[in-house]
Amino acid sequence: MRITSFCIAFMLASPGLVHAAAKNGKEYSDGHRGKVFFPKGDISFADEAVSFQKGRPGPQETDPGYALGAPNQKKAAVIGCGGELVLRFTDNALIDVNGPDLYVFEAGPDIEPTNLSISKDGKDWVDIGKISGGRADIDISSFVKIGDVFHYVRLQDANAPGCGGNYPGADINAVGAIGSAIQISMKNSVLFDSGKWTLKPEARQELDKAVLKIEEYPSVRIVIEGHTDSVGSTESNQELSEKRGGAVRDYFMGTQKLTGYEVEVNGYGESRPVATNETEEGRERNRRVEIILIPEKRP
Repeated sequence: MRITSFCIAFMLASPGLVHAAAKNGKEYSDGHRGKVFFPKGDISFADEAVSFQKGRPGPQETDPGYALGAPNQKKAAVIGCGGELVLRFTDNALIDVNGPDLYVFEAGPDIEPTNLSISKDGKDWVDIGKISGGRADIDISSFVKIGDVFHYVRLQDANAPGCGGNYPGADINAVGAIGSAIQISMKNSVLFDSGKWTLKPEARQELDKAVLKIEEYPSVRIVIEGHTDSVGSTESNQELSEKRGGAVRDYFMGTQKLTGYEVEVNGYGESRPVATNETEEGRERNRRVEIILIPEKRP
């Protein structure tokens, strides 16, 4: 892992995305008298705390939600000695681009040793290594393949000797994907009738909005991912997710507006839930189509 210790002035790898970076890009204070530039601005940061295991000793009071969104140096999620925090990106995703890909903002004068892992599905993890030092800019290129898309980040306090005090362990203020893909998530209930893969008439309006968004980024690869809940057999859910992803692709190609784009379709069935399948609300969240716009990486 390469961890650098200087202020970043970083633009997207794909020349077709430079205009979008200029429009949406933003600098953020790192809390150590430096600034970090994120080409996609506020959407670059983790959106959801998936799980939190407070370490021992742990803080008297903490909230994993303090690690979400853009950095706010006034608050941080204190995870305790040996604690663990898992975060998810929902409106973007982590990818490998030229230079640093991920930035971890930690409150306080130092970054306490923390083990970092990333995952596509929240189940299988890629260990990136230990973060330490005054700031954490992480290049994931040595650990991933070009085109890999990651949705989860896991931070585990390394429980270094001397860990303790009023704010024991790592104090996570924000986690941002500098190497960031745009992600558009659409509920299946908007696009399809239950158990079907033919687009509903009203789906066209929502998909046309997605087309307009995609057209803002002329040099991206489009990845369409279909997902289901766990109702029904694994085999039928896998088939349904693939055919629903294919239906969205066919609609995009039929508009004649996205013919110059490379489009990939993946069906994951019930294997990548983002919520529990034990409740109707959770199952509804899991029934979705995700459209991911991945910028080209220059050699």
